Amino acid sequence: MRKRILTCIAACFYYSGLVKLARLAARYSGPRLIILNYHRATGGDLRRQLLYLRRHYRILPLEQALEELFTDVKGGQHQPRDQRIPLVLTFDDGYRDNYTHGLALARELQIPITIFLIPGYIESENAFWWLESGRLVRLATVDEVILEDRTYHLGREQERKSLAQVIDGRLRYATSVAERDAFLAIARKLLGVSSTATPEEKPSLSLTWAEVREMQESGYVSFGAHTMDHPLLAYLTDPNEIEYQISTCRRVLEQQMGRPVRAFAYPVGQLQHIGDTIQHAVQRAGYDWALTTLYGANTPKSNPYLLRRIEADVSQHWLVVAAEAAGLWGFFSRLRWNPRIRKSLTNAGQIRGL
Repeated sequence: MRKRILTCIAACFYYSGLVKLARLAARYSGPRLIILNYHRATGGDLRRQLLYLRRHYRILPLEQALEELFTDVKGGQHQPRDQRIPLVLTFDDGYRDNYTHGLALARELQIPITIFLIPGYIESENAFWWLESGRLVRLATVDEVILEDRTYHLGREQERKSLAQVIDGRLRYATSVAERDAFLAIARKLLGVSSTATPEEKPSLSLTWAEVREMQESGYVSFGAHTMDHPLLAYLTDPNEIEYQISTCRRVLEQQMGRPVRAFAYPVGQLQHIGDTIQHAVQRAGYDWALTTLYGANTPKSNPYLLRRIEADVSQHWLVVAAEAAGLWGFFSRLRWNPRIRKSLTNAGQIRGL
């Protein structure tokens, strides 16, 4: 229901001309760069989304787009002939369907994409930890389990959900990767679930190094770093582990691909997951740019180590992606929650209209 409502709103934005107006306003407001943040390449109509974006935006490789954004135009850099707003397509985590579907679309439509990789998962071939809570509960071979002094009856839906939440919380807020992996091993043993992926789970696993190299050789795919093991960096307590996750990731990727890795994407990527310590570690590791999941577009005044992205999902209707890329969702969200506007609209009895 929620997805239908969002699609209807997005259709109103598009067919009323608001999306086009927002694009034009953004174009004339000064240099800017839009970076979309995808994860999966299957589960919807990514092709239709990319066709729309290719028509209305100047889609660039990440490094080229950032070089252009931070180059002083007055210092001798000429304006590109194509005056459409530049846009970059990023895919976090490196799911295998980025290869089986994403690469094919990039070749067909001649669109560059950037994928942020997690070498630890490429080499282990394990399921990503954020999928494990649901996976363990779904594949459990026991009827009940005792975890942290509580008994969960897996025949009851609400208790399955509660157990999944507990497992996810322990994995998410672990203070080290070793702690996370140790708890995961305990949970697997208690629930009787193997770490080996089932055939149905293969598309949810990481890319292989062979697939990474083939994608790079295509000329349409570039890669960035996303830590060695995807911990939430701000929760790690050992500074040496923070350095390892950030620096070693870059070194491993460069060794495997034979070219510099200049961009880093923070896992999860909100401010509470980053902090000054993590930013400084990224700079020390030699990266030129770092991407967050903070909403918005980027300008030449943006912090290169706190670059913003707009979340996109392959399951969304292309009209929703059109509204997102144009910044309309963010604009109306700010309008809705601006205290002064909210007060005036409430007084006018119009707040429900937003």
